[in-house]
Amino acid sequence: MGIDRRQFLAEAAGLLALSAVGPAGVALGGPVSLKDPKVNDAVKRGLDFLAREQRRQGYWEATGGQYRVAMTALAANALACEGSTTTRGKYAENIKLAVDYLIELSNPETGLIGYSRDYHYTYGHGFAMLFLSQIFGEEEDLQRRQDLRRVLTKAVDFSVGAQTPAGGWGYVSHKDQPDFDEGSTCITQVQGLRGCRNAGIPVPQQSIKAAVEYIKRCTASDGGVQYSIRGGGTRPAITAAAIACLFNAGEYDNEYVKKLLDYCDKNVWPGSSATRYFGHWHYSHYYFSQVMYRLGDEKWKKYFDWVSKEIVLKQSASGAWKEGPYGPVYPTSINLTILQMDNGFLPIYQR
Repeated sequence: MGIDRRQFLAEAAGLLALSAVGPAGVALGGPVSLKDPKVNDAVKRGLDFLAREQRRQGYWEATGGQYRVAMTALAANALACEGSTTTRGKYAENIKLAVDYLIELSNPETGLIGYSRDYHYTYGHGFAMLFLSQIFGEEEDLQRRQDLRRVLTKAVDFSVGAQTPAGGWGYVSHKDQPDFDEGSTCITQVQGLRGCRNAGIPVPQQSIKAAVEYIKRCTASDGGVQYSIRGGGTRPAITAAAIACLFNAGEYDNEYVKKLLDYCDKNVWPGSSATRYFGHWHYSHYYFSQVMYRLGDEKWKKYFDWVSKEIVLKQSASGAWKEGPYGPVYPTSINLTILQMDNGFLPIYQR
């Protein structure tokens, strides 16, 4: 019988904590870094809220029944960060239902995961690729694994075909709206494609290279990434997302990345001129938390100490977060992903 990687990591973490504490609770060999119990409690209550909120067909949705594909991928991704898979763990049934829902939605001809009538369908498609690619490597059911491989292979084909000549993506495919592209959808596609590539699904390298060049061409002199290649002003949220995207694409220690990081230090980092009050806070910190975690323990601890307090403070009695116009599923899913970033179960977030 093979060793389950997630179970092994969880047990190893527990053994490490036990071995570092003596009988009287005295740390042996130096301090042990454990999360605040308030964070652990917030995570548990938030995950339980998402599990209750899932519809019996397997999906989650935003206010007014909108964005089912994106909400399903983000919510199920947050549950998977806990360590559950489609076959093991507390939230196995929830994750399995979500995976089956997204597989069922995949168009066998075009490869789009979602609804072509949704005017923002590339968001859902990108987040679905990311989530399903993380599940694929841990899938033990042979039929579902074959279905995931088929769906992800076609999903990659769709994304590559939807890319604009400039190297970006818009809210819909280039074939449906020629020559419109913008930064945030570009990021979701690149990260989804990277997740697929990491999972062993073939992804054309040229598509990733073109996307990286697109992001660079959107960058202003101050290091901020603009809304679009045609302008629209620099955006902290898109800049934070762009750095995470560049890390996923293999670009780490160069002057260009440092320039973007400097911009985020002034506009996203705790204590900057724009903290919780700039637009798209959750989107920004979903990606910025990935960046901070990749930069090592020192930066991560400082950032996490701040952001976890910010998040826990806003949690409601139900376990949900209710900030923003999209309903509780979106901020709850993002916040839980941030709070579990260092669990190490999903490859896309690993160092």
